[in-house]
Amino acid sequence: MTPSLVTPGMNVSSTADCEAGDGTIEIDGRIVATSVGAFSINEGIGTVTASNAIVTPEVGDTVLCEVVKLNEKNGEAQVLCVEGKPGSVLPEHLYGQFHVTNIVDRYMHQTSDAVRRRDVCRAEVKETSPVLRISFRDRNDCGVLHAICPPCGDTLIPDLDGDWNVRCPACNFQSYRALADNYGAGWGEVENGASALNNAGKRWGSAAEAMFAKGPAGRATFIAADVREDGREPTYFRFEGESGGQGRRPKNAPGCRLFVGGLPREVGTEELRTLFAEHGDMTDCIVLTDDNGVNRGFGFVTYSEKSQADAAAAKLDGHKINGRKIGVRDADSDDKKGKREKRKEPQGLKLYIGNLPFKATEEQLKALFDGVATVTEMVMATDNAGKPKGFAFAFVKEMDKGEAIVAKLNGSELLGRKIKVDVSQGGKKAVSGAKPAESGGKTTRELQAMREEEEDGNKGRRRPKPKKD
Repeated sequence: MTPSLVTPGMNVSSTADCEAGDGTIEIDGRIVATSVGAFSINEGIGTVTASNAIVTPEVGDTVLCEVVKLNEKNGEAQVLCVEGKPGSVLPEHLYGQFHVTNIVDRYMHQTSDAVRRRDVCRAEVKETSPVLRISFRDRNDCGVLHAICPPCGDTLIPDLDGDWNVRCPACNFQSYRALADNYGAGWGEVENGASALNNAGKRWGSAAEAMFAKGPAGRATFIAADVREDGREPTYFRFEGESGGQGRRPKNAPGCRLFVGGLPREVGTEELRTLFAEHGDMTDCIVLTDDNGVNRGFGFVTYSEKSQADAAAAKLDGHKINGRKIGVRDADSDDKKGKREKRKEPQGLKLYIGNLPFKATEEQLKALFDGVATVTEMVMATDNAGKPKGFAFAFVKEMDKGEAIVAKLNGSELLGRKIKVDVSQGGKKAVSGAKPAESGGKTTRELQAMREEEEDGNKGRRRPKPKKD
């Protein structure tokens, strides 16, 4: 049979034609390849002759690897080869994991303080199952063999200066690496080996501690402009018709930009654009999101003329989207949050309506009040996604008939559920049974929490034992 190139997982034959040999396995009557190489059948046995020998690392072996992933307390390195064992490693041994305590004999706050991505290292194999675990700490010949400067990309050279043991000859960037003895492939000549520059067992100095205290932001590395530029005159993006500002966006006329707050989480830029488009020509529209792409609850709309922005603000301020009222105002006005007047609640007696079916609508609630009271405003409580929470507030004109309204509506049925109606704590009257002087303006839930806290405190106190004579 003529040999053919196969890859792992490929069906190469069946048990009717041959038996599984080296580099193959039998699965449900099929012969499946387990390595890359040439498949052939000799004397009824199917084998895959690997084009490159397969190497299995063992505990105590030395591997060359490249750091590819760093977390706060651990990292991962891709195994390039196993020293003394030419060949390729299997997928389960392709990446070695290491902990921050297995890098160097010093206290490291984060793994990135001793190694960085793209560092080429030598490591010792500590475990092979269930995952490959490696260590740089126990041997002087293990550690970083080659490292590049994060700002400019030049090769770092060993140079001990206080807390730092490597330096960039191009931009003088200084940092710390857990160096192996023959760091720099031999050309970095250091007396007693480069591992002597790791200051094993020593405390960090003031320079390093100052950087550690700043957290991740203090460890950030930015590209140095003087190294990155190649001497050519820099060019900057500019908007059409712009004469200066080096890429700054043209400033809009005062009053053309609107701030839109109170947006439900499911509303995006396109939904906001559709809502405001009918009031004029927009030059910009955006809903702000966080790093995960989740709506932050506000956005900005910019019109070409102030009159259009004023018309949109007058029409849409207080407009409801999925049960939530949005606020629209001039984004450039000095009337910022905290300086504006306190938002006025609708006029009338405020009633609490609870135990509502989630399918209940505002119109159905208003229908309950027909012939009982005159509703001036109905507010349905919803969560950030616009879903009802099961309660609402109604404002009625009859300020002095709260108890009568509660008596008629409390316990009424709506869509098969008995609803609860009571005068709200924020209303003009206190809930029956609670005097204003006693409640101090606190809600029932707050008062209950205070009572429970006091009871827990009494339980925790131990009675003093009587003194013995």
